[in-house]
Amino acid sequence: MKKTPHTQTRKETIPVVLIHHAQSQCNLENRFTGWADPPLTAAGIAEAHQAGKLLREPGCRFDAAYSSRLQRARITLDILLEELDQQDIPQQQAWQLNERHYGALQGMDKTEATVRHGQQQVWRWRRGYEDRAEALQQNDPRHPLYDPLHRDMAPGDLPDVENLVETRQRMMTFWKEQIVPRIRNGERLFISTHGNTLRALIVELAEMSVTQVEGFEISPATPIVYHFDQDAKSIDWCYLDADGHQACA
Repeated sequence: MKKTPHTQTRKETIPVVLIHHAQSQCNLENRFTGWADPPLTAAGIAEAHQAGKLLREPGCRFDAAYSSRLQRARITLDILLEELDQQDIPQQQAWQLNERHYGALQGMDKTEATVRHGQQQVWRWRRGYEDRAEALQQNDPRHPLYDPLHRDMAPGDLPDVENLVETRQRMMTFWKEQIVPRIRNGERLFISTHGNTLRALIVELAEMSVTQVEGFEISPATPIVYHFDQDAKSIDWCYLDADGHQACA
């Protein structure tokens, strides 16, 4: 993983806060979720409120916020901004921040998938960099073609399945076009998204190897503070601990 020299003080850097959404119903049921759109559980709602309280401790203020289109990320963001009393900042929902699409695995119980396909194969589908599951057929009602959330998208942009490479490509295109100019403008941003989407982003920003990324996981409902210089080059990233302090990687 890249180690960037600390040539600037924290006061000279631009923070971007990232979060993997709180617990959803599919998380609770141990199911592959992908582009499915389950709600947060009661425990997930409590997790999101707690994450907002953590961000209150250092007095985080934001100029704008983003989430995926999926409600588990949107509602996590709504709760966090409510805790911070910053509901009035500009917000945008972007499909490029959606979770990696798990194809035909979407909605399947992970234990059932392990019994059917073997532990090693399921691990490769979940954590492998280039591995992908079987694609969804376009006549499958689970396909995003039939999801009203994405009816405005071109059919060619709607995935049947994705690996982490493809998730990284769409995420980084969005990052470079939408986020980088705002960091360079000195804006403080908040992004609520998904585990694999964040893995794909941090792989790029931290220049991880394939081996590193395949062993890398993102803690849910735990704010990450990423520090950038004025050219939007990443410096370091930190989880906020239980007291709202930064514990840097």
